Amino acid sequence: MKRLRDPQSGCEWDVAQSFESIAPYTIEEAHEVADAIARGDMAELKDELGDLLLQVVFHAQIAQDRGHFTFADVVAAISDKMERRHPHIFGNAASGGHYLWEQIKAEERRSRAAEGTLDGVALGLPALMRAEKLQNRAARVGFDWPDAEGPRAKIDEELQEIAEATPDTLEEEFGDLLFAVVNWARHHGVDPEAALRAGNRKFERRFRAMEAEAGDDFAALDLAGKEALWQRVKERGG
Repeated sequence: MKRLRDPQSGCEWDVAQSFESIAPYTIEEAHEVADAIARGDMAELKDELGDLLLQVVFHAQIAQDRGHFTFADVVAAISDKMERRHPHIFGNAASGGHYLWEQIKAEERRSRAAEGTLDGVALGLPALMRAEKLQNRAARVGFDWPDAEGPRAKIDEELQEIAEATPDTLEEEFGDLLFAVVNWARHHGVDPEAALRAGNRKFERRFRAMEAEAGDDFAALDLAGKEALWQRVKERGG
């Protein structure tokens, strides 16, 4: 990557890139890693992990070019963090676990001056994942429903507000509804991002089965015909 970024002898495209221009590729590669895992394709996972590693190297090289930090600094920082957050392994703590990890993270946040409860939740996260993280942060300081009934009632409230929304407020109201659904899932211990990925995979699997069964006639079917086909695929466990 250093050679590719060389201003005189490097690749014109690589030299022109910045943190901002590469960030979308980084997010895309992370999703492709998750996709390979979901499909159980280990050969592809190997390749996708390499693509994701390339993104880390790329960002680190841009940072080094600008005098901020090096790839070695990145590796040292995460190594230090792993040791710091596992004192029961690398230190003298008697026991550990996820609760200790979260406790140490909270202490690290408090040590940073004037940081609010919601600070540090990355803007670039997928929206469902970010909503869950924001809700978890708020819950840590007591801003949360005591059980799943609260967010469930909130969904009914948001549905009514969508029914009464104007064209100018419709997007906002749908956002409130999705936020409430995430909260309801969280109270049931369900990862909303993972749930939606699974739902997407199910829809894709069933839709492909519908197309395969109908062949070239699929597009010509009316909605009732497509719905009947969908139900047949569903009954077969598609």
